[in-house]
Amino acid sequence: MKTIVLIGSGNVATQLARNIYERPEVASHFQVTQVYSPNESHAQALANLIACEAISSLPLMRTDADLYLFSVKDAALEDVINHIPANNGLWIHTSGSMPMEILATRTQRYGVLYPLQTFSKERPLSLREVPLFLECHREEDLAELQSFANLLSNQVRTLDSDQRRTLHLSAVFACNFANHLYALAAHLLEEKQLPFDLLLPLIQETTAKLSQLPPREAQTGPAIRFDTNIIHKHLAMLHQHPRMQQIYEIMSESIYNMYKE
Repeated sequence: MKTIVLIGSGNVATQLARNIYERPEVASHFQVTQVYSPNESHAQALANLIACEAISSLPLMRTDADLYLFSVKDAALEDVINHIPANNGLWIHTSGSMPMEILATRTQRYGVLYPLQTFSKERPLSLREVPLFLECHREEDLAELQSFANLLSNQVRTLDSDQRRTLHLSAVFACNFANHLYALAAHLLEEKQLPFDLLLPLIQETTAKLSQLPPREAQTGPAIRFDTNIIHKHLAMLHQHPRMQQIYEIMSESIYNMYKE
């Protein structure tokens, strides 16, 4: 049985912890023995879910674990790394945008496990079909990390830091920005006492098409047709929402410019 120290208690850390603890094929090989968060209640809440020790002070971290998984905010990662007690475990961060070498100042055994998915604490999610992208400083450590990742997911591949940063950037467009547009749409509907559920069939079909068509070929709407009559009406309807007007204009212009040739 290999042991894991989990540094972090947020969305990614919670889903990793649950997948390790709740799935027998993973739990028979790996066990999270300690969870760290600077917020004691957050550490304890996650530790209670997976029956392990909670700590809120880095000097209390055990030094004999096989794997140290860092799932903290990018802005906090370097500071946390610099205060981890020295050990011989494999140090892995889960960030999409931070370089692997941020770990190099403290250890020669380091790498990355980046899960390409959106996570929320409140929504349990199996990692079986979630793509996991790996990178390691040493080949022998990559083999060890792959063994762990293959238990978690059916989709595991290696990716260098530059490719991973580009993947993370594209994911922000495809997920975070898209979800923000859903939130704006929901706000417009709420103003007229309309439920967001009305858009779900449209959203589901838009997403389903992408399994058969490239995004460029799946595009529809007034901007691709350059239907100024509809576009101007929509902008007029947004007169009380100047920021949304700007977003509408920028998005419409971007769509039009992609297809005008």
